[in-house]
Amino acid sequence: MYYVYMLRCEDNSIYTGITTNVEHRMEEHFSKVNCAKYTYSHTAKKLESVWQTENRVLASKLEYRIKKLTKYQKEQLIAKNNLEELFLDRIDVSQYVKLDEMMLYNKS
Repeated sequence: MYYVYMLRCEDNSIYTGITTNVEHRMEEHFSKVNCAKYTYSHTAKKLESVWQTENRVLASKLEYRIKKLTKYQKEQLIAKNNLEELFLDRIDVSQYVKLDEMMLYNKS
């Protein structure tokens, strides 16, 4: 499985990335060890949203589309999970499942 995630940084900016292991990647971002260049300089403070998909190609497509959004649209995506509204006719949003924090940290 692949995951697309959005992080809130201390300056209120939003970083989007992909990973195969959300917990490990968050440790890297929050500890600034092996984190992205952006989160090293902007300091990640909170995981805002995560979507799960079956492969890297699908994850990369969603990451690309999210990165093209305006700040306002990213905020709406975090608040409403309105993938279908934002990406109508651009990607098959049925390929993505939004996860909540409990699903991420309570895996069996």
